[in-house]
This record gives sequence, structure tokens and C-alpha cells, in this order.
Amino acid sequence: MPTNADRRQLLVNLVPEGLPVTKQWLMKQSPDFDRHALDNLLKSKQLMPLAPGVYMRPGTYLTWQGVISALQTIFRTELSVGGLTALELQGLAHYLPLSRQRTVHLYGKDSLPAWLEMALPDVLFIRHNRLSSIGATGLVNRAYDTQERSFIDAETPGQRASAWPFTMSSPERAYLEVLMDVPEAISFEHADQLLQGMTTLSPRRMEQLLRKCANVKVRRLFYWLAERHSYAWLKKLPAPDKLDEMGLGSGNRVLARGGRLDPKYRITIPEEMWTPPARTIDKSDS
Repeated sequence: MPTNADRRQLLVNLVPEGLPVTKQWLMKQSPDFDRHALDNLLKSKQLMPLAPGVYMRPGTYLTWQGVISALQTIFRTELSVGGLTALELQGLAHYLPLSRQRTVHLYGKDSLPAWLEMALPDVLFIRHNRLSSIGATGLVNRAYDTQERSFIDAETPGQRASAWPFTMSSPERAYLEVLMDVPEAISFEHADQLLQGMTTLSPRRMEQLLRKCANVKVRRLFYWLAERHSYAWLKKLPAPDKLDEMGLGSGNRVLARGGRLDPKYRITIPEEMWTPPARTIDKSDS
């Protein structure tokens, strides 16, 4: 029979630094963690409860990145970081928010746990539905080191016990996710500013995403915005009507009330967006 000291050491070895775990997960890790043993660990404050059946090691630091790793790996949800948050993590956000409360955008069908708001009051988690028909295309894998609180090479996370998987959208996928929220939560101007910094998007990956994306509004908006800039990658993408039979769909889409209808992409655009920005000169294409 293991002693309390044995269980304490086992707890340190098994429970990740700064990651929440569930009772079911702990019980699967070792037969020594039965209900009675877990109750004793809670009473002796060797485990800290975050919610019924959700614990973490006391004295460890909970971060939103660690929470995401736990949601993906321990809680087995299909939530992934995307949209503006994924762009920011990859250095492509146009500007950083000034609010003290961090906003984290997650995409997937699973609901967010109710305990998140109390566990991390300075973080606002927003769940979005994923782009229709896109599946896992454009998701990239990284690893989050809970001790260093930084990302490392996803190919070698096993070299560090504190490194846990972290799945997010690639820049190409994240940008299409942003377009889903235009103009309700993201303005045309903001979407355009984001694209200004994306000089090195992968045309191969973007084509894969566009072919799978069944959202007509996102397809039309992407091509309309992309044509405002002279990036080399746009020339490598197929014309919208060459993507598949759906192409850009049919009918007009009113995206900006009182705006002007673009006859090519059949979307209404705010009047002030009709002045084209200065063309970006791509030296690699000259």
C-alpha cells in the first residue's frame, strides 16, 4: 500500500505544472488515485479544487495557454485557438488590445466549462463555431511549456515533462475565421489592416482552405480584400469560379447597409472602403 509520501510524489510526477485535471483523468493515471485517496489529497490541500471534479496542484500558476492545453489534451474537447488570438500569437495582429481583460477566441463545437470564468477572471474566452466543411485543414500544432510559460517546437515536446500540446489555426485559417465576424464584430477596416501584414501567406494552404470552406460570405470577402493588395501569393490562387462548382454562390449579400454593391463579388461594401489603398510593391515579384 502506498504511503502518503508516495502519493505526494506521484501527484507531482503526474499532475502537470499549472494545468487543471479532472478526477476521471487522475483515476486513470494510477490505481493509487482512488476516490478515497483523492479525498484525502483535497483535505490535506495537496490538490486545489477549481470546480467539482476539477483540480490543480497548489502553488502552480494557471495561465490561459495552460488551460487550452488541458482542454485539448485532458478534457478531450475539439476546441482550438483561432481568429484574432491565433494571428496575435503568430505576430500578425495589427494592434494589441488595451483592455486589462485578455480575450481568447476558441473555435469548435464543444461548450466552454463554467469554471473558466472564476478560475481566470482576467481572461474572456469566446467560443465560435468553426467554418463549415473545413474540418482540421489549416490547424497547426505547437507545444506550451507550463514551467517556462512559452511555446516550443511541437516536434519535440516529449523532451520536457512540462510541455503540452497546443493546437491553433494557421495564419491562413485564422484570417478566414476573422472574416466570419465581418461586419458584426470585426470592421471592414480592421480586416483590411490585418491583411496588410500578411505578405507571406501560403497560397497552397489558402487554396486548400478556400476549396473546403462552404461559407459564401467568407469566400467573397477574402477575394475582395485580397485584390486591394498586390501580394505575390494572390496570383497563385485560382480564380473564385475555378475553386469548385459553388464558386462564389449566387445572389447579392448585404454586408454594409447603405454601402455600395461590388458588381464582381456581389457584396455591399462601406462607401469609405472604395478608395483603394496604396499598392504594396512585392520586390520578390519584380
